[in-house]
Amino acid sequence: MDCTQKEFQLSVWVQRRWCRSVSVQRQNPTDHQSAKLSLMAVFLLIALSSRLNAQEQPEPTPRFDVTPFLGYRTSMSFPVEPHVTGTNPRVVIDANPSYGIAFGVRLNGEDDLVEVRWARQDSYVHAENISPEPPRQRVIIDQFHGDFSHEGLVDGWVSWAKPFVLASIGATRVSGSTRFSFTRFSFGIGGGVRFYPTRHLGFKIQAEWLPLVVNPYGAFICGAGCIVHVGGTLSSQGEVFAGPILRF
Repeated sequence: MDCTQKEFQLSVWVQRRWCRSVSVQRQNPTDHQSAKLSLMAVFLLIALSSRLNAQEQPEPTPRFDVTPFLGYRTSMSFPVEPHVTGTNPRVVIDANPSYGIAFGVRLNGEDDLVEVRWARQDSYVHAENISPEPPRQRVIIDQFHGDFSHEGLVDGWVSWAKPFVLASIGATRVSGSTRFSFTRFSFGIGGGVRFYPTRHLGFKIQAEWLPLVVNPYGAFICGAGCIVHVGGTLSSQGEVFAGPILRF
């Protein structure tokens, strides 16, 4: 018999006791006081039973994660095309801090997480082994990725610290202060650790390798009438970031 059925039976019993107490009051006021105390005890029992029933029902597992983060990205270089044999001209985006936000939905309980992540790096680009050397310019990298991660438990670890592996796919846009920009396919492989000290608040540390497919060629404007074409197959950078996890 569950708690709901018990409460219903108690309610019927209370109604009968109330009717009986009214009858007793008409016959004997002293007996009425005893019946009144009995009813108060029953009401208290019903209240306690309802509270226990609420405690027995497990709190729903949070399904959504929101993670604002701060990080750091390494430099990324692009070979210049065409170039003279024996030389290695290239365009380099400097290493700089990054920031962004991720929104995720949990699948299969709490083990698998699918996230949509936006990350931005505000940096500078310069050329190497190019004569005359173009001036250093500001560049912004915006990355839009879908992240797919799986958490696991490691023997000897505390239950609230969960390592995870990660694969991501999406697009990266590189734009500069001199009106040049190009968008290319990108992907990532990485991992990290998520910490869950409370049910609705956590913390994440993540590291990822982020290759960018350069083909077809992109272009950097290096000055008035000067355009540098970058090519190659892959250019990549690494990123490490951390941030709080808001779960609901």
